[in-house]
Amino acid sequence: MDEPAREGLAIDVSGVDYNVFITRELNLAITPDKDYYPGPEAGPGNALYGIFVEACNPGSKPVRTTGDFTVKDNQGNEYKPMRLPEDNAFAYRPTELAGEACMPEDGSVAQQGPTAGSMLLFEFPLENTENRPLELEIGGPFDLLKQDQEIKTVELDL
Repeated sequence: MDEPAREGLAIDVSGVDYNVFITRELNLAITPDKDYYPGPEAGPGNALYGIFVEACNPGSKPVRTTGDFTVKDNQGNEYKPMRLPEDNAFAYRPTELAGEACMPEDGSVAQQGPTAGSMLLFEFPLENTENRPLELEIGGPFDLLKQDQEIKTVELDL
């Protein structure tokens, strides 16, 4: 397996370049965090973290972005992103990208915001945030012929 990429560096997964711009804890009592996710707050002993991602198609043919994201800590714990409301303008959603297009789209609220990315929202137990490094695994589509899936990782700056 390749060494994990660092935040801020694009990595190719199945023809799409993914770039994790920033990972940070959300405080729903302040702006803009309450706009990223209007609640509910994390449960007792937990914290909400936004992972802000850009996905770009460097080619000329349309490609589908992935919805396969998992955060793993050094103890083997795994976390999947939370489901966000359909009207959340910051939410990452798998989509088909036209050639040389990115998501979030140029000029969108997510792209113009301070994080410049679409958000994957995770809830972690606070004690597990110490199990560093935490890594975001990005999985491409499963190849039925090869019975394999391309998976790349990004070490989160948590």
